[in-house]
Amino acid sequence: MAKTSEPTIIKKYANRRLYNTGTSTYVTLEDLAVMVKGEEDFIVYDAKTGDDITRSVLTQIIFEQEGKGQNLLPIAFLRQLIRFYGDSMQGLVPSFLEYSMTSLTQEQEKLRSQMSEAFGATAFEAIEDQVKRNTEMFERAMKMFMPFSAGDNAGASAAAPTKPARSEASDLDDMKQQLADMQAKINALSDKK
Repeated sequence: MAKTSEPTIIKKYANRRLYNTGTSTYVTLEDLAVMVKGEEDFIVYDAKTGDDITRSVLTQIIFEQEGKGQNLLPIAFLRQLIRFYGDSMQGLVPSFLEYSMTSLTQEQEKLRSQMSEAFGATAFEAIEDQVKRNTEMFERAMKMFMPFSAGDNAGASAAAPTKPARSEASDLDDMKQQLADMQAKINALSDKK
């Protein structure tokens, strides 16, 4: 729905259903969360009494998000917030929180633009590129320790003196012989016990 200057009216009925008067459809709390993320303004009224219940509905949305494991509010913050109810500072808390969230939103945009400038379109692409480079470096390092890797004798030539080229079959036979020799040594050691 296109943004308008007037907030959308949502009516909450006794059966707990929410009705969007702008689209003439029933909506869920999840739909309202999408509207909030899309910066679409709305007001929720109790259909029977006409009371503005927007605050409690927004609180329900937060409660559902927290229940889904998307924990945004630290426990210490929630406890401190509860302590402010009935306190002499209660009047200052809403304006302070609103100012803090506005500042955080502005800083978030600055951080996103700095990340874009530093790492390209998205930070995820930069992380993905770094993972690829780390993987390639790890593979090169492992090749240095695997003298019999198929098709690549660069590691072998760096680790051992130059030998005449041999076939892979003879390399495999050598490895089998070395394995058999090690097994014989292990068996001899276990027999001594």
